[in-house]
Amino acid sequence: MADTDTGAPPKPLLIAAACLAILLVAGVAVFGLTRGADSDTPVADGPLPLVPVPAPQSGSPECAKLIGALPHELTSSGTTLVRRTLADPAPEATVGWGTGDPVVLRCGLGKPPELTQTSQLRTINGVQWLQVEGEGTATWFVVDRPVYTALTVPNTAGTGPLQTVSDVIAANLPAVPLRFS
Repeated sequence: MADTDTGAPPKPLLIAAACLAILLVAGVAVFGLTRGADSDTPVADGPLPLVPVPAPQSGSPECAKLIGALPHELTSSGTTLVRRTLADPAPEATVGWGTGDPVVLRCGLGKPPELTQTSQLRTINGVQWLQVEGEGTATWFVVDRPVYTALTVPNTAGTGPLQTVSDVIAANLPAVPLRFS
């Protein structure tokens, strides 16, 4: 029934429509907030748990210099990965960026067993890397610096983290001859 003077819908119908619109907006907001809370994606600022691995040179001055020079953020396939706090007990000379499958750098490791005189190495921004494929990830070992450093990246990461970390390594650690023993 329209208002006979103006042709507008009756006031009770307008009030009901406005209330329904408000309820719909509130429902969508609540759904979005609760769905995000139940998601399997870790919180970006929560501590990142990492398993310790043997790193006999993690306390070296070279690792301290490298860790101190690493950026707060990395770019990976157009996404910004923020540096994470590590959960205790945090492995020494280790840094992680991003959520889900994070990018992780570990400094001061022992010589990778895959490094041989016939290993295929890749040079990225002046740094020699040995790639070791994993399940859903690749670990790249820096093999031409005073300390072995590993960068583990998910297969979806792109080349951004490797390029950025290569630049930091080249600027902070001198190149050394390859060591096979």
